[in-house]
Amino acid sequence: MFRRFCRNKLIVTVCLVAVAISLPACDDGPEDTEVTIEKVASAQNRSNEPKCLAPEAGGRDILGEGELTVDLTNSSDGYLFVKSTGEIEDIKIQLTCNDSLTYTYIIPKGDSVIPLSMGDGKYSIVAYESMGEPGLYATKFAGDIDVSMPDPFLPFLYPNCYVKFDINSDVVALGKELAAGKQSDIEVIASVYDYVVKNITYDHERAETVKPDYVPNVDDVLKEKKGICFDYAALMAAMLRSQRIPTRLEFGYAGDAYHAWITTYIEDVGWINGIIKFDGVDWTLMDPTFAANAGTKEIKSFIGDGSNYTTKYTY
Repeated sequence: MFRRFCRNKLIVTVCLVAVAISLPACDDGPEDTEVTIEKVASAQNRSNEPKCLAPEAGGRDILGEGELTVDLTNSSDGYLFVKSTGEIEDIKIQLTCNDSLTYTYIIPKGDSVIPLSMGDGKYSIVAYESMGEPGLYATKFAGDIDVSMPDPFLPFLYPNCYVKFDINSDVVALGKELAAGKQSDIEVIASVYDYVVKNITYDHERAETVKPDYVPNVDDVLKEKKGICFDYAALMAAMLRSQRIPTRLEFGYAGDAYHAWITTYIEDVGWINGIIKFDGVDWTLMDPTFAANAGTKEIKSFIGDGSNYTTKYTY
């Protein structure tokens, strides 16, 4: 399918850890994380100028009222714009599409962008607020919306509640720097991957204390040069999206551990999970967070086996 930003692309994986993952390699330093990519696309003379799409509240189609609203106006661009201004801090919004898996979002005060990552279809939206007791919620409002997106890649180009960035973000400037002189999106992805692997270290202390509502500040991650797997994922996704490369964050399992990775779209191939190396014939999976901390043959073998990854949610 043709799209505005289509180019030949390679996929990179990144992981997220909701709780600490106990793997032998996490305690060791990197052995050899150099990216090897064969050039499979001719020179494209790509521009490295960032393109940061900016979500906004259209104000024409609103669900809810008062202190909590969901703006549906720009749903055809692949997102919902949420505003929360009330005193109640424990608010959740659940989405289902065509009676599929339910996605639950914890809503902070202020503005939030929820991606319509399940694509076209009929979405059911339910907002809940805490009744003051742990685990006890009341329905605040509910509604349905039919979504049709002319460009199905938009949910994975816009910033959202998990991958926050704008044209003034430091990570966007870094993405531009890493993309300079690159002839194809494949080379940009390799450059971003290589930077993350070599410059971001795993924060074991944060992994042990992270809260369920934690969301990375990607500029802080860049400044501190350390983080948990969610930080790795958000950092790379922000840079790639700002370089017009559709990137989606996929939550699921790496073996028995709850995990996440990002994938990008390759024209004429489609969405492919976890690719960073292409030898002209075969795709090989590589996970940057594990790669940055890998020190054993066992973990490298695990990284290279795509069957170890099972997707549950996509953002």
